[in-house]
This record gives sequence, structure tokens and C-alpha cells, in this order.
Amino acid sequence: MVEQRHRRLDQLLLSPEFLDNPYPVYDELRAEDPVHWCEPWSCWVLTRYADVEVTFRDSHHFLNSGRFTSLMEQLPEPVREEVQPLEQHFLLGLISSDPPVHTRLRSLVHKAFTPRAVAEMREQIQAIVDQHLDAVQDTGSMDLVRDLAYPLPVTVISSMLGIPPADREQFKQWSDDIMLFQATGRTTPETVRYSQRALLAMRDYLSEIFEQRRRQPKEDLISGLVAAEEQGDTLTAGELLSTCVTLLVAGHGTTTNLIGNSLLALLRHPEQLRALRDDPALIGVAVEEFLRYDTPLQRNRRVAATDIEFGGKQIKQGELILQILGAANRDPEQFPDPDRLDIRRQPNRHIGFGKGIHFCVGAPLARLEAPIAINTILRRMPRIELAVDAVEWRHEHAVFRSLRSLPVVF
Repeated sequence: MVEQRHRRLDQLLLSPEFLDNPYPVYDELRAEDPVHWCEPWSCWVLTRYADVEVTFRDSHHFLNSGRFTSLMEQLPEPVREEVQPLEQHFLLGLISSDPPVHTRLRSLVHKAFTPRAVAEMREQIQAIVDQHLDAVQDTGSMDLVRDLAYPLPVTVISSMLGIPPADREQFKQWSDDIMLFQATGRTTPETVRYSQRALLAMRDYLSEIFEQRRRQPKEDLISGLVAAEEQGDTLTAGELLSTCVTLLVAGHGTTTNLIGNSLLALLRHPEQLRALRDDPALIGVAVEEFLRYDTPLQRNRRVAATDIEFGGKQIKQGELILQILGAANRDPEQFPDPDRLDIRRQPNRHIGFGKGIHFCVGAPLARLEAPIAINTILRRMPRIELAVDAVEWRHEHAVFRSLRSLPVVF
């Protein structure tokens, strides 16, 4: 009976319906088997808020390093040898390390993302938003993903790093291609080869940029990282490449999804949209609710450091743990009436940006870009409405809650 139940839950996790609307499946998992071994994904799936929070905070038992190794282990050995550069990339850098390496890398990167440093970009972000809206204002319609949510964050992070404007669209494409591997549940030889080609192309380009900045430093993040020194310690060449790639890839994907998902939620809840339009000062609290309600990054990975009993299950050393942030943020034990959008919800201790030492370093930037984009749209387009009955979600980036498009009329 238990085995049949497990097979049914596994089938639900693999269904197209799950990718379009995962929340009913999360509810079943949380109620029936909150620490669930998923055979197709070869990992433990956690859906309770308390369990996910513990695995974020306890960096001794639940490791960040090695969390992509299990994906590589799914590949035939000759293919794994072929894609060693991709595997090495995901063994280095900020998002793939634990203390003390993570502590050192984060201290170097964090300076660029302090609230004060990010706040200085407010005028630039506002100008970028207005520029994109100016381009469509007279047409009466737009695709909010293609025309704003997609280009805005990559323009901002590229500007911070010092990537020339002419190269930003190429960087966005490389980032999307690398993400195909990072965002998968089960990988294939075709996926890893595709992602590795993009990674190598991006690294070749960045290597030239590094050399330029060594000769002629500028006021940008790449120059700072090239010259970075913290307590006598510097980034290695591999760490420098991996960290810059990570900042480019992660520095826009989450924010694109946050803006798109937030606007979709408002358009589907007109009373909430009206409340925010009537009182734009609510935007700070509202963005925290958008992060909870339809979490941009739905899943995250950890690796068990030792054999451990967790949630009544025996987890073995080295086994992969999948933290379902989207499920944790709809846990009724933590959030009253969790399926209701409430832009005034307080307190709101969501984990859309993680917790603990790995809390998203780019969170201040996302918390600036999204409010500016959303409030500007509501101000400039007072009669905005969805132009379609159903929206399409991107299934290929399964760890994200990512809209393919969001057509609107205004």
C-alpha cells in the first residue's frame, strides 16, 4: 500500500499538470508524505516549512557543495568525462560551496549588493523601466515578460558587472542555456552538452574582460572582483570565472520570474491590484507576498553530510535533498489561509530567498527592481488586463516558476 502511494506521488511530480500548477501536488505531499523519497529524481522531497527551514539553517548536516554531482552521476561515464568543465563549474563558486570557502567568497561579493549600494541604482532602474514601457505605450498591448520582465534584470546585472550593452542579449542566451542543466530534475547527455557549450563560450568572453580590467580597471563589479582582496585572500582564477558566471545567471532569472509572477497574480486578483494602485506605498509588503504566493525559485538542493534521521525517515550520507520552497511557502502551519493572495500579509516569514548563510546575496537588488517595475506599470497603465485566458509556463526550467509569456492589453 505504501509503495503504491509512493508511485502515485512520483507520477504526480512528473506530470505536465504539476508543472502548470504544482500547488495541489504540494498539498498532497505535505499531507501524505512530507519527507518523500522520489525514485525518478533520486532524492528526498521536503514540503513542510519547518523541514525546509532546518535544511537551510543547518549547514553542518545539509551541504551546499556537491549538490549537482547527483545529476552528473545519472550520465554514462564517457559523457561525464566529456562534460568535466561543466561539472567543475558547479563544484566552485558562491552557490556551490560551504564554509570556510563560502564565507570568503560571499564577503567579496556582498559589498556590491548591500542595500546602500543597490539603492544608488534606483534612478538607473527607473530609467530602464520607463524606456521599455515607452517603447510599447502607444500600442495598447505588450508581453510583460518579453518587453519588461525579461530584459530589465539582465540589463541591470550586466551594467553592474560591466558587460557592454551590445553583448547583453548574448549573455542572456548563454545564461538560459546554462540554466537548462541547473534547472533540470533528471539530466540527459544532450542537456549537459548544450549547457557546457554555453558555459565555455561565456567563460572565453569573460576571460578577455578580466584581462581588460586588469590593464584598465573601471567602476564595475568585475573590476572589483578581479582586484578583490579580503584579509590577504584573493579569488582564484576558477572562482573568479565561476562567481561571475553565477552572478550573471542568477542575477536576473529570479527577478524576471518575480516580476512576471507578481503581475500575473495581481491581474488575477483585481481587488488586490486596485488596493496596490490606490496605495503604492504597500509595494514593499506586497513584494514579500508575491515571493511567498508564487515563489520564483520553487526548488533548491542540499546534500546530506552524514547519515541522519529526519522527519521520521533515514537519510543516508550523500543523498540529495530537494527543498520545495514553493510548498514551504504555502504551508498552512506557517501561513494562515496560504492559498490566498494578501498584499497586506504580515508577518510573512517566507523563504523565497532561502535562509541562513546562503540567503540570496542578490535579494536587495530583486527587492528594488520588482517594486519599481510593478508600481510603474500600475501607474502608467491604469486599465491593464490579461489578453489571454490561460498562460503558458516554461517546463524546461522546472526548478523555477517561470512564465513563457504574459500578454496584456491596456
